[in-house]
Amino acid sequence: MAIDSPTANRTPTPAPTSDATPTPTAAGGRRGGLALMLGSGLSNQTGASVAALAFPVIGPVGVVAVRQWVAAAVLVAAGRPRPWRFTGAQWRPVLGLALVFAGMNLSLYAAIERIGLGLAVTLEFLGPLTVALAGARRRVDLVAALAAAGAVAVLTRPTPTTDYPGIGLALLAAVCWACYILLNRTVGARLPGLEGSAAAAALSGALYLPAGVWVLAHHRPTLGALGCALAAGVLSSAVPFLADLLALRRVPAQFFGVFMSVNPVFAALVGLAVLGQRLDAGSWLAIAVIVAANTVAASTAVRVRAAR
Repeated sequence: MAIDSPTANRTPTPAPTSDATPTPTAAGGRRGGLALMLGSGLSNQTGASVAALAFPVIGPVGVVAVRQWVAAAVLVAAGRPRPWRFTGAQWRPVLGLALVFAGMNLSLYAAIERIGLGLAVTLEFLGPLTVALAGARRRVDLVAALAAAGAVAVLTRPTPTTDYPGIGLALLAAVCWACYILLNRTVGARLPGLEGSAAAAALSGALYLPAGVWVLAHHRPTLGALGCALAAGVLSSAVPFLADLLALRRVPAQFFGVFMSVNPVFAALVGLAVLGQRLDAGSWLAIAVIVAANTVAASTAVRVRAAR
């Protein structure tokens, strides 16, 4: 798992432009950072579960459109991009990031509608896991990869109710997240501050204007559905974005990256509490294995980076 990536269904956190890691100055700061990361993860997954409540009325496309518009508003206000100053070399990864960001959230939300929050988010985490393991050379990384592959086999094992399109959408979200990590690093290296991420979010929101307007015009949202979509945008965009920025000032970046691995557990718990989506014992075990594999991959990525 890359240490500079967020959960895929949240506002994109800008990649760092250097390998500098903030050093916590006090135990209180570390505790505050941990609290912020817990709040960020729970807010993110709660936002996804609230979004699912609006699916019956406006569908995943309508919800994602509203969510993207909220994300664009948050990042443009924070990043204040100046696209007229971008060079061609800067625009190319920004355009790619906008397309990936749009596809990542739609495929994930469509997967959540079909297979549930916990399973969809767990399969999505194969994206950052693959990126982290791609440059790994140690035996423990091979073991982590094999363990994750076995866990995925358990999660996707054929049953009379297996939803293969939903699994495919979750795996597509994983591919998008892997591409997002690589593109976000490039954007962070070529553009200062939040400008690249903000420009990509604005473009992604613009891409959803035609589809979002059409869906909302032909499937008139109720106040409840619209409120859920807006709440999803705030909970999965604004809150995690600000919480992550503050947390990264209090805890080392590698710890932040390892902590991200608990998101599938948060997703499964929130899916159970909010949506009543239950997983069997085998699925819970598989989620635990994938979380452990992500933790190993994140820790290894940090050690490899430090050794360079």
